Amino acid sequence: MFHAKLPSQPLPNDVFQSSKAKAILALLQGCNSLIRLKKIHAYVITNGLQHQTAISNKLLNFCAVSVSGCLAYAQLLFHHHIQNPQTQDWNSMIRGFSQSPSPLQAIFYYNHMLSSASDSCPDTFTFSFVLKACEKVKAQTKCKEVHGAVVRYGYENDVVVCTNLIRSYSCNGSIDTAQRVFDNMPERDLVSWNSMISCYSQKGFHHEALRTYNLMRKENVGLDGFTLVGLLSSCAHLGALNTGVTVHRIAREKGLLGNVYVGNALIDMYAKCGNLDSALSVFERMQNRDVFTWNSMIVGYGVHGRGDESISFFGQMLMAGVQPNSITFLGLLCGCSHQGLVEKGVEYFNVMSSKFNIKPGIKHYGCLVDLFGRAGMLKKALQVIRTSLAQDDPVLWRTLLGSCKIHKNVEIGEIAMRNLIQLRSSNAGDYVLLATIYFREKDADGVARMRKLIKTQGVKTTPGWSWIEIGDQVHKFVVDDKSHPDANEIYQKLRVVVHQAALHGYVQEGSLITVSEFNSTDTDCLETSSSCHSEKLAIAFGLARTPEGTCLRIVKNLRVCRDCHSFTKFVSQAFNREIVVRDRVRFHHFKGGLCSCKDYW
Repeated sequence: MFHAKLPSQPLPNDVFQSSKAKAILALLQGCNSLIRLKKIHAYVITNGLQHQTAISNKLLNFCAVSVSGCLAYAQLLFHHHIQNPQTQDWNSMIRGFSQSPSPLQAIFYYNHMLSSASDSCPDTFTFSFVLKACEKVKAQTKCKEVHGAVVRYGYENDVVVCTNLIRSYSCNGSIDTAQRVFDNMPERDLVSWNSMISCYSQKGFHHEALRTYNLMRKENVGLDGFTLVGLLSSCAHLGALNTGVTVHRIAREKGLLGNVYVGNALIDMYAKCGNLDSALSVFERMQNRDVFTWNSMIVGYGVHGRGDESISFFGQMLMAGVQPNSITFLGLLCGCSHQGLVEKGVEYFNVMSSKFNIKPGIKHYGCLVDLFGRAGMLKKALQVIRTSLAQDDPVLWRTLLGSCKIHKNVEIGEIAMRNLIQLRSSNAGDYVLLATIYFREKDADGVARMRKLIKTQGVKTTPGWSWIEIGDQVHKFVVDDKSHPDANEIYQKLRVVVHQAALHGYVQEGSLITVSEFNSTDTDCLETSSSCHSEKLAIAFGLARTPEGTCLRIVKNLRVCRDCHSFTKFVSQAFNREIVVRDRVRFHHFKGGLCSCKDYW
């Protein structure tokens, strides 16, 4: 039993009990294990101290919140040893469950607190913890209900509560409501700004994330590593290299380059913006590296089609004693697929489970199908799908269909399409892929069938767009775009560019149907390439707005079509420009009339 040092002279009972309580509190302060806590708890009971509020609070808080605690034991204490729970007791239970694998229990305790007969009222901590639980269980209705309680109890201007409201609304898909909460805050601290930037970035509103940062700078609230990670994530998705370079400079000036999360975000940004040299430079300067650091390099080289470098980094990763995870193997398989390293890809697919005990997921099977498909081993790719546990996943069949387009295989292409239709997952892009295969095989009836299916079944299309960064501004174009303020200049420049490309051998593939662009007002999504596709407009604008020799970097949401791919090759030759295009599938580095994908994508 514990031997707390107590006064040597006899004391009145109440003073003696008080002295015991102080000793117990001191013991609890240094407690670091559940076994030790249970011994202290036993001592508390045998000495009649279990009803002292300070002691019961401390016991409960340790069980509910500490990493060495136990929520089941916390529930025992709460329900059987605390007669009249106070706000602090409720908060311990709500906080404990909000951080646990059972966050719904936190909401139950919050409901119980409000409906109980005790005079306990929710406070800043109560609302913050229950909103965290709403965020984790995606309880949008409950989030709104809690928001109402926040107003009723007078916490609508509390910066901590409002910040948690922003996160909870955003995580529940109500980004507009999160923004209104943010806009109505009378006071916003660094954490509030970071939360709004992070919410925008995570939900794909990357332009808004960068705009919020511009507002943040005017408020002079400073920044930290969390700010930079959110900004760099948005720069990566937008392909906003110039803005990312500015953020890199700020990180250097603020002494934040030693932050491993900032370093990882920088690597990811440079890789996704097509600048692998800068990604490598950041990597080499990092003193601390985790699995995400290595993955960023392996995946980065993989999506750029440089499988050999991905494999090299994987070897270095193992030598550094870092254990790979599922993302590591996605990067390896992607690199092997794009570079045609079939045997190596199969080897890595097998060792991920046999040696590293990582179960392949749907994305890994998708990479394996792509690996065989790109290499022309379509029957092998079909076999992989049929023998996998993921044969009901449309991504695998869509990947196979894309490979059939490359190798003009009608038979397996039709098999893939039938499965997509049976899964009720077919989209306009799938029909266009099969129609393209028919077209190349001069099957006019097949093309006509695809056109008819799209019209009769009301297949929804995805509008295509391209981004290009000029200075610190990202410009967006869609097919036949006339909305840009400089549209007349852009189209005039495009005519010059097309003429120069034609002088170097470009021939427009005017009769071939494509999937790369859809106009949201079109009823026939099988457009011909006579349309001005978004990347052509982006290239013309880039050539008009940047000095000679400047690399153009373009981001697309769809796979680049054959005509635009051919066009960009000849433009790179005619204007002596390097043009980097990131499409839905991979990176294309165009230089001197050639593409890094070797016309195989």
